[in-house]
Amino acid sequence: MDARSACLPILRALCCAAIANLVTACAGNGHKPAPVADSMHPKQIVKSDIDRVLEAHHREIFVTLERLADKLYRRNPREWKHVGLASREAALARIFSAEHDWRLKEFDGRRDIDVMRMAFAPEFSGDRVAALIVGMGGMIQTAWGDRSELFIMDELDPQALSNCARNIEIAAWKLAQSRDAIGQPLLLSNEITADGTRNLSFEREIGKMISMLDMSSQIVADKNRRVVTRIFQSLATAVFLPVR
Repeated sequence: MDARSACLPILRALCCAAIANLVTACAGNGHKPAPVADSMHPKQIVKSDIDRVLEAHHREIFVTLERLADKLYRRNPREWKHVGLASREAALARIFSAEHDWRLKEFDGRRDIDVMRMAFAPEFSGDRVAALIVGMGGMIQTAWGDRSELFIMDELDPQALSNCARNIEIAAWKLAQSRDAIGQPLLLSNEITADGTRNLSFEREIGKMISMLDMSSQIVADKNRRVVTRIFQSLATAVFLPVR
């Protein structure tokens, strides 16, 4: 048996592993990133270093998104009460633990940007925190092609990732500026305390997500020699950008 023949069984095994894992990736539930895989797991064979870096950013974005949700619910407990939940923990579990593909029943099957808009609509009477966070999560997953992880043959669109970052910037501005009919904030976030201290923890969490999305966009663009168009808008009149 020559060397070429001896290698064929190994090549077949590698191809089978690659195909199986690629199918698994494509069949992801679109809900949230996969946990970190063991370095010796067979699927690591069909991941590049760039895939692993992008996955790390993806996981951290959702960790940050959950922190942002927790902070918003702490400042706006009335929001989870709108939908009859008993606690902040139950509200967070509904968003981050349940398998819902970023579509909650009260949003009539809508997803990503369409749901984000609800959070800032004065007439909306539901859970604005859920609308904002579920909208952001769905938008990010849309830009990721609803994948839970990446493999060598997978490609992301750097423009979609960049547009996600711009949309989160717009959402941050709306979070700070949106008011109801009597001039009260639709959602409480950053604040200045009685002693003049500024609480900018919301801004910091949002800034982390924007930074990681921009970094991911640049990595993908450099890898594929793509040019990302940075769209500049006045935040006061800005519209959410497509991520599909």
